This record gives sequence, structure tokens and C-alpha cells, in this order.
Amino acid sequence: MTRDQAQDLLNKNKLGQCTAEEQALLDRWYFHEAAKQEAAEGPEDVLEEERLIWNRILQEIPDDNNIRQLKKWYSIAAAIILFCFLSGAYFLLKKPVIGNLTTKNQLLKNDIAPGGNKAILTLANGTQVVLDDAKNGNISQNAGIKVNKTGNGVLVYHFNKSVSGENTAASAEINTITTPRGGQYQIDLEDGTKIWLNAASSIKFPQAFTGKNRQVELSGEAYFEVAKNKVKPFIVKANGTQIQVFGTHFNVNAYTDNSSIATTLLEGSVSMTYAGATVMLKPGQQGVTGEPGLPIKTRFVDTEEITAWKNGLFIFHDQSIANIMKQVSRWYDVDVEYKDGVQNKEFGGTISKYKNITELLNNIQLTQTIHYKLEGRRIIIMK
Repeated sequence: MTRDQAQDLLNKNKLGQCTAEEQALLDRWYFHEAAKQEAAEGPEDVLEEERLIWNRILQEIPDDNNIRQLKKWYSIAAAIILFCFLSGAYFLLKKPVIGNLTTKNQLLKNDIAPGGNKAILTLANGTQVVLDDAKNGNISQNAGIKVNKTGNGVLVYHFNKSVSGENTAASAEINTITTPRGGQYQIDLEDGTKIWLNAASSIKFPQAFTGKNRQVELSGEAYFEVAKNKVKPFIVKANGTQIQVFGTHFNVNAYTDNSSIATTLLEGSVSMTYAGATVMLKPGQQGVTGEPGLPIKTRFVDTEEITAWKNGLFIFHDQSIANIMKQVSRWYDVDVEYKDGVQNKEFGGTISKYKNITELLNNIQLTQTIHYKLEGRRIIIMK
């Protein structure tokens, strides 16, 4: 729920026109805003803003005898949340650690932990390296290409041109990074480009870009921060779509279980080509493919929602349960079954990706959008 929507509900509350469901949404709005800050790097400004908003909410609640106790409870809740934020400020100032933050011993019975840094590197000769099991340090080295795994779950490619010039063919050998359901990984290519690979995805790329362009092939979803190079464009190919850039930040969603491919631009400019049609995207704009022969549709979107997965969050703005559970099933490695035609219902909210699955599902259930049953690694969604 946006702040404007929250203000509308406050106005209805003053007139005594809120339904029970709207009142519950209003009560949860502040906590929704607080959850968004779990992955923030600096809480000070956010805390001040939220404190002002919450004070305004308290002032606008009618001060009669029936609601005085409710105001008192709200004040206590706000104080508790503020204390938690301040006491945890040291951790909020750090980047969220990508990984499984819950051990099996901490899990409740029949609960499922979130995903983490899991991926398989396949070298050109077919050798496979399970990166979550591999030790930090040198993973592979040949023809001037050194591949290192760092301590924070990043695979880094280093290119020594003076050595690789003697063996260009070896430098251009294709490597593949594949993430399973419940996995994600970051790759730093030899040109300085950074790629964050989402769950159930794969990307193919040469060990070093020795040709006239820098081309990679994606299946699934990835976020790119492309190193600038005006003479050597960076090209992403994904299920018949080609995205070309020289240096920019963008997200590509090309999962095969989606009917379209979506490219979302955050910075710079990109061209998106599909079935002979080409569009140029502006920052904040998303291009979506359709059927062959139809134009690529463009629209402005909330980029924070699109890239939330990279920043350790789930952010849903009135998304269907079916779309939400696609993300949930990939990240938690679960199967989903629907009953009562509930998959078209919509939900909006924000929660950390590093919560156990029941905490996520309970948040959705609180809005009376759905009910659920968890059986092993299978979720049954119903009315």
C-alpha cells in the first residue's frame, strides 16, 4: 500500500467508514514500511521520516474514549519498532549477507529456510564445479584467465592480456553458471561487468571478450551492471530477444515459464530487439515482448519492485498470487498447488527474502487473501 493509499484509509477511519479488512491493512502499513528497511544501508534518514509519518498517523486518529487505548497501543508498538531499528543500526549499515541465514536447527517443524549462494560453474571442457562447496580462492586458471571465488560468494574472472594473446581461442572458451531453485550467485566478468543471477537461471559467457562485442546468453533472470566500453557493445541474448548496451544497469527476466521477456532499465540506455522490432528504453522504462509480429510494449515501472530480489527483498505491488508464488517456488525450492481458483487474487507487501517460508506465507494470509497448507516441500494455496 502506498502512502497516498494509507492517507485515504486514514481519512475513512476519521469518518468511521473503514471496513475491518481496511483497518487491518492500515494497522499493518507501518510494519510494511519498516520491513523495507531490513536491507537498507543507512537507517538514520529513514527512521526520521517514518517517525514523522507515524506521529501524523497518531495525531489523526480521533481522541475519544473508545480509541484512546488503541492510540496507546500504537505508541508502544512504534516505540518498540524504533528501539529495534536503533539497536540494529550497526547491522543495517552493512550490506545484507547473501546466503542462508537460518540453520536447520533453528527451523520450526515443517518450515522451509530461504535460498542462498548456490551455483554450478561448467567449464568449456565439461568440468563442473559446485561453487557453494568449493573453497574460496583459485577455481580455474589457463591461458591467462584466472577464476577466483571470493569469501562473500562472488565468482571473479581476471584476464591477463599479455599471456592470453598467445591463446585467443582458449580465452574465448565458453563458461556457464547455473543456479538451482533456491540459489543465486554473482559473477564479475573480466571486463568489469557485474552480473547477479537469480534462482533457476543460467548464463553463458566467454572467459574473456576478445572479439568485436561482449556477448552473453541468459536463461532465467539476471541483473547487469555493464562496464562502459564505447567501441565494444555488450549484448544479452535471451529466448529470441537481444539487448544491446555500451554501459548501463538493467534487469532481464526471461524465465521460460513466462509468456514474455521483460527488460527493465535503471540507468543509461539499451536497445531491445525481438522478431525484427527494436525499441530504445529510457531509465525507469520496461520493454515487454509479445507474440512474433507484434510490437514490443514499453511502460514505466517501479524499478525497486523489479530489482527487489537482488537487494534481499520480496516487493509485491498488487501482484496475482500466481505470479508471487512463481518467485516463492524458485527461491524456496518448493512446488505449489492451487485450489478454489485462488491464483488470480492479488496481494501487496514487502518482506525480507531471508525469512523462513512460513513467515512470508503468514503475512499474505493475514490479509485474508489466501490460506495455505505446507506438506513437505509442497504448498497448497486455497481460499
